[in-house]
Amino acid sequence: MEKSKSLHIVINSMEKSKSLHIVMFPWLAMGHFIPFFRLSKLLALKGHKISFISTPRNLSKLPKIPPNLSSQITLISFSLPTVPNLPSLAESSMDITHNQQQPLKHALDLLQPQLASFLQSSKPDWIIYDYASHWLPSVAAQLGISRAFFAVFTAACLSFMGSPSTLIGGGDDGDNARSTAEDFTKIPNWVPFESNLAYRLHEITKYIERTDEDNFGPPDTVRFGVTIQQSDVVIVRSSTEFEPDWFNLLGELYEKPVIPVGFLPPILEESDEIQDDEKWVAVKTWLNKQRVNSVVYVAMGTEVHLSKEELSELAIGLEKSGLPFIWVLKNSPGTGESELEMLPNGFKERVKGRGFLYLGWVPQVKILSQESIGGFLTHCGWNSVIEALGLGRVLIMLPMLNDQGLNARLLNEKKVGLEIPRNELDGWFTSEAVAESVRLAVVEESGKVLRETAKAMEGYFGDFGKNDGYVDKFVSQLVDYRK
Repeated sequence: MEKSKSLHIVINSMEKSKSLHIVMFPWLAMGHFIPFFRLSKLLALKGHKISFISTPRNLSKLPKIPPNLSSQITLISFSLPTVPNLPSLAESSMDITHNQQQPLKHALDLLQPQLASFLQSSKPDWIIYDYASHWLPSVAAQLGISRAFFAVFTAACLSFMGSPSTLIGGGDDGDNARSTAEDFTKIPNWVPFESNLAYRLHEITKYIERTDEDNFGPPDTVRFGVTIQQSDVVIVRSSTEFEPDWFNLLGELYEKPVIPVGFLPPILEESDEIQDDEKWVAVKTWLNKQRVNSVVYVAMGTEVHLSKEELSELAIGLEKSGLPFIWVLKNSPGTGESELEMLPNGFKERVKGRGFLYLGWVPQVKILSQESIGGFLTHCGWNSVIEALGLGRVLIMLPMLNDQGLNARLLNEKKVGLEIPRNELDGWFTSEAVAESVRLAVVEESGKVLRETAKAMEGYFGDFGKNDGYVDKFVSQLVDYRK
């Protein structure tokens, strides 16, 4: 009995010694908060202490911390410094237009003293950060803190961007130099296998042309390059089963441990707040009246802001498709007008009953989980893709920003959906192209293979047991790699 008791004490002390204090510091965008917070909860469930750092308004938008994790996760609030060309209440990318991204990054850079002071006083085992805070790895290194870059992108996207030296060197990196928009429309020479992964010209042009407002700090390529170069490990929100070749290549490019953490699929929670919400009840009631697999769900994420002309073509295309649809619209920063107000004259009346127009935030996973949903017209943000494929929904792809174009090429190769055809130079698309793409993906016989392949993806994206296995392996590596 005494022997058993002492063994129990030894095991307990071993477990305690493996408990880590981990600081999380995501970039100021909803598509980054979600996976960072999801990973935080999973780490806390395994007994680790989490300090999650962001700004007041961003922290207020996070889901509530479950009661069983309240002692494990602490939210740390830092006020965002005021900088020129950034609206006074803007604290995330969803609060601003695309050309205000650099001022937001400048404000983030000014958080360095506060963060350094916190790290010095709290002495965590690890800090897990995003690409934008390129100054953070060196601060952590000086304090003897282990450093991990959490890339909320696909291994394919990261591989396309290249090695740290290519990212930092840009146009000065010899055979790997990329200085014009056209350079990014070609498959990189370091990709040794067959692939069509590259940007379209219209997707990349805006990133090459930097304005005076952009000169607050380094370009994103340098932020990425320095962050990767100065990290101990790189964590990727994907799996080796889904991207085996790309993960192999990424390890060669980075010359350091690259750890897949799985897809971190969302848990569908029946929260009382949502269940009782009048808007959600109206959505669910309407969806329940539709035929199984008949409805097109349309949502373009928090950062994509379509022009009035693009909204018009998309609207008329949905109308021409003849299919029922639910379309999530939002307010456009800097215009004082909502997307709902920018729709074509008479559109709302013409689609009444067949189209459900929703302004504001929606419980996207709950909508996608309804059996009446037949397809998802998406901007291809990686969060949205994971949520859709975790439920086996076929994709109709309309990428607009950031990594979305590369995601669309990868998903096209995987045959889980199709891209709406567009003019490669300016990105223009027609209502006819929207209508034809939607019908092909959701109802036509020629789209059956896409629907079947998307359904099969539930086994990668929605399997909690498989994804938890990736997290377990990652946690053991954190313990092994810590300084």
